[in-house]
Amino acid sequence: MTPDYIFEASWEVCNKVGGIYTVLSTRAKTLQEQFRDRIIFIGPDFWRGKENPLFIEHDNLCAAWKEHAAVHDHLSVRVGRWNIPGEPIVILVDFQPFFQEKNDIYAEMWNRYQVDSLHAYGDYDEASMFAYASGKVVESFYRYNLTETDKVVFQAHEWMTGMGALYLQATVPEIATIFTTHATSIGRSIAGNGKPLYDYLFAYNGDQMAEELNMQSKHSIEKQTAHYVDCFTTVSEITNNECKELLDKSADVILLNGFEDDFVPKAAAYTGKRKRARSLILNVANKLLGQDLKEDTLIVGTSGRYEFRNKGLDVFLEAMNRLNRDKNLKKNVLAVVSVPSWVGEAREDLLVRLKDRETKFTTPLECPYITHWLHNMTHDQVLDMLKYLGMGNRPEDKVKVVFVPCYLDGRDGIVNKAYYDLVPGLDLGVYASYYEPWGYTPLESVAFSVPTITTDLSGFGRWVNGLKNQHGIDDGVEVIHRSDYNYSEVADGIKDTVTYLSSKTPNEVKAIRKRAAGVAEQALWKHFIQYYYEAYDVALRNAMERLVG
Repeated sequence: MTPDYIFEASWEVCNKVGGIYTVLSTRAKTLQEQFRDRIIFIGPDFWRGKENPLFIEHDNLCAAWKEHAAVHDHLSVRVGRWNIPGEPIVILVDFQPFFQEKNDIYAEMWNRYQVDSLHAYGDYDEASMFAYASGKVVESFYRYNLTETDKVVFQAHEWMTGMGALYLQATVPEIATIFTTHATSIGRSIAGNGKPLYDYLFAYNGDQMAEELNMQSKHSIEKQTAHYVDCFTTVSEITNNECKELLDKSADVILLNGFEDDFVPKAAAYTGKRKRARSLILNVANKLLGQDLKEDTLIVGTSGRYEFRNKGLDVFLEAMNRLNRDKNLKKNVLAVVSVPSWVGEAREDLLVRLKDRETKFTTPLECPYITHWLHNMTHDQVLDMLKYLGMGNRPEDKVKVVFVPCYLDGRDGIVNKAYYDLVPGLDLGVYASYYEPWGYTPLESVAFSVPTITTDLSGFGRWVNGLKNQHGIDDGVEVIHRSDYNYSEVADGIKDTVTYLSSKTPNEVKAIRKRAAGVAEQALWKHFIQYYYEAYDVALRNAMERLVG
């Protein structure tokens, strides 16, 4: 069964926060081609009175409904298009007015679905009011514009929009509901709190762990939504194992995360971009270190959210420290850690050097491993570990580490290039995650023809392991086995792979880079969109059964 209309609600619609933004924004073009303007995204309206570069408002889009929604349903919405390939329709909703109904909404959710909001704190209220507002928007749109013969699907992403799906299930039962958890809140919390997640997964009780980790409300909305919707989905086999154990519910369909490669330059444009990126990275490092890292330096990068253990930043730094003592390493290595931290301002002393194109600096700046000052210089985990390991970026060290602690949006004051403009400059990407439901960073890395290391605790790593003709870094991706307790082996695995790569000839490297891009091609949305069509079918059939029953 194919829907006539699809609504998708997410906190990350026109709001670039993390991986879910990438899922939605890259998939939009494929769905637009199939469901021209019948795929509608719903996001939070944070930008009232300010210009959101990702949202292009259109006053004439759905104008009659918008007026009706304001007068009859007391909904304050803006309608426009998402400024991404495909330019799908977006409804941004102001959810603030619903705070005054918060207690009644929570009472209704408890009475109808046993959602426990009693222990809510932090972002729970804000997310829930947005979710509820999203449900109201879809209800209003459906009643005004559509009929019972229209097959409609509402897809809610993450616990933050669960209440929207539950609200619609109660008030507009004709709409089929899908709930996608991209990571279980409890799984992430167990891993983030340093507890062993995988060996003991079978023994963990989700409800009990939620109480222990003070996560009852988020866990409750996530679990109840998973059980009540018409189709429950997640993004990888590894996260489905979590769902089984921690939410007591297996996914009905696994929606693998694809992407579009339209942001990857081709041929000569790629060569130029790679050259410029390398030149910039080496220049910043040389000015910071007061050294002269040559053009043949091996640039190794890691990036992602600042989850020190979950994203494998700890084991990456450990591997670089061991690499520094590896006698077989054939080249100098520059390790770049691009992780947004509690950033203060761009370093004035580094800026002065970057503007000076004549002087050859031979002394390091103070604290020669960071490009921007932090608000918490004395309590930063990356800096702490570098200090603990005694990594001083000395001239005699074959491995130097530079920490870029800001969002690479082209306006940071030092690098001034977007993340995607820097990735081609890498010779190797390392994403040694302990907790990674999918893993867009390694996928983006191979898309830019960068050989990549990941682990089999990431959804992406598991997927690569299932591909034919994939046998390690020679084929573009090295998937290192990772468990709760093999930290040291993982560090050695990374070290050995970098050393191995350092001995490759330019022609061998060229072939490896080509094979890395070949891996990414297999993850394009044109291959993965079929899983969404399957989920729509499951949801619509179950909704019909629900109505008849």
